[in-house]
Amino acid sequence: MKLRLSKISTFALALGLIAAAGTAWACTRTLYVAPDNTVLTGRNMDWAEDMGSNLWAFPAGMARNGAAGPQSLTWTSKYGSVITSSYEVGTADGMNEKGLVGNLLYLAESEYAKPVPGKPYLSIAAWVQYVLDNYATVSEAVEALEQTPFNLLAPTLPNGKASTLHLAISDATGDSAIFEYVGGKLQVHHGKQYTVMTNSPIYDQQLALNEYWKSIGGLVFLPGTNRAADRFARASFLLDAIPRKADPSYIKSVPQQSFSNQAVASVMGVMRSVSVPLGITTPDQPNISSTIWRTVSDQKNLVYFFDSATRPNTFWVSFSKLDLKPGAPVKKLTIQDGEVFSGETAGAFKAAEPFKFLPANPN
Repeated sequence: MKLRLSKISTFALALGLIAAAGTAWACTRTLYVAPDNTVLTGRNMDWAEDMGSNLWAFPAGMARNGAAGPQSLTWTSKYGSVITSSYEVGTADGMNEKGLVGNLLYLAESEYAKPVPGKPYLSIAAWVQYVLDNYATVSEAVEALEQTPFNLLAPTLPNGKASTLHLAISDATGDSAIFEYVGGKLQVHHGKQYTVMTNSPIYDQQLALNEYWKSIGGLVFLPGTNRAADRFARASFLLDAIPRKADPSYIKSVPQQSFSNQAVASVMGVMRSVSVPLGITTPDQPNISSTIWRTVSDQKNLVYFFDSATRPNTFWVSFSKLDLKPGAPVKKLTIQDGEVFSGETAGAFKAAEPFKFLPANPN
């Protein structure tokens, strides 16, 4: 009887959390680790419209500021990075030359801390870039960011929506951290166990929902809607199911018969499986959005894979083929106008002036 009541209570809690998650903007992030130290971070960008995204190669040694007026945070980038922009005013996703990955996802429940006098300001559009520029590992980033060294400001996005966002980071060791501002306070989930992230509800509740679905078992039933909570459950099951070693049934047809390439294909398959089809509409859930692009970051080999929902080909960028040393030029791979690329694209990047981060007003 007690067991039955416990299951009923868990089910009721899950239903409540699912209802709360129903109006979430979509995005999904996964973290895959294999015994040979292959570490891959997959990410879907789901949004209600095209974001005019492009890929950028930023060298080390760049002078930066927080785009928040005279009291902006300033820094010089320690590490080069390859990133994907959003609206050409912010860094949405990327990896630095040390294998640290940052993914910015939507979180409607975000409530940022009130500014603290005397602390510099940082526009949320530069949050990911600040992390990629300054830190080599998750532990290093967590130690620094838990001290809240800046006031984070969240200006309205170019499409008129609030920039209520949360941040996931991972590194080449498979370490992971999630940063959320909830009730005006920074909450950090740090540990290798945090391998999946979607949007609403807040991360504590996402974990509770996933425990409910684990109790049912993915081979019995998996939720199939495009809501954030359902995508979390599916991504978690699929991520655990894909192989952690070379699969003899398929490895012959993998380029160079490389396990890392097989793993990238597996993770990309997971991300496609939890994607929202392009152009889909959900009349009673207007905030659920289509997947517009996907990335997989190979943190062992330093290769950044990009998969557009509007293009037929996946392409990638090898850090070994880029110059990211201090003094090297900023370079851009333009994809916002339907340009088609496939295979290695490092050589297709062209020198360009870096975009300016979305400005934030501290007053």
